[in-house]
Amino acid sequence: MDTLSILAASGMRSRMDSLDMLANNLANTGAAGFKADREQYNTYMDAESQSMFSNSVLPVVETKYTDFSQGTVTPTGNPVDLALSGEGFLTVSGPKGLLYTRNGNLKVATDGTLQTQEGYPVLGKDDRPIKIDTAKPLEITPEGTLRQSSQDIGQLKLARFDDPQQLAKTANTYFQPLDPKTALAKPAQRLEVLQGKLESSNVSAPEAAVRLVSILRQFETMQKALTLAGEMNRRSVEEVAKVAG
Repeated sequence: MDTLSILAASGMRSRMDSLDMLANNLANTGAAGFKADREQYNTYMDAESQSMFSNSVLPVVETKYTDFSQGTVTPTGNPVDLALSGEGFLTVSGPKGLLYTRNGNLKVATDGTLQTQEGYPVLGKDDRPIKIDTAKPLEITPEGTLRQSSQDIGQLKLARFDDPQQLAKTANTYFQPLDPKTALAKPAQRLEVLQGKLESSNVSAPEAAVRLVSILRQFETMQKALTLAGEMNRRSVEEVAKVAG
């Protein structure tokens, strides 16, 4: 394969990766606590290009990472809506173990269990699901202490990780450690719980839309380059055939 075709095809592949990430970001602009995916580009020399073209390098998405920057906090007035300000996560009991989330859009089950919208129990510091009395007003302090009738009834298990990039996204807005042995959850220290509020997605819809248009244009340019390379190859073959004839 010629140099132009290799570079154009590699460029199209990297743009497709970016389009997938951008589409997912845009789809979750309304999801509370959602954290945007980002990418870093680099170039590499693969075996084929090394053997054929000494100066060819291919653009690829080298690193995909999660942007854990703070989203905008919006008041809702719902006492079981919780926004987190700072570094850390709520701990919940998922179907296959512990999950971590910034999405504080919670609900109360009929038995009083505090849950996520997917029905996963929110855990306290004692690693047990938190239960409240639905007939009494609920107060949640900035430290994550739950109170009813002026009495403490529980403490949210607020977790942090030394390197959040060691967390992998699962369904919705949940995270779990890539390796539970190395990515250990620790008590959150610089984290404030804001009752009656939600942290919005940190995706900037206008910025993502602009990038989407830009990447689509780049993809089209690469596609044209690939078509041009194919046409040049076809003409070269025809010219060779004429000479040989």
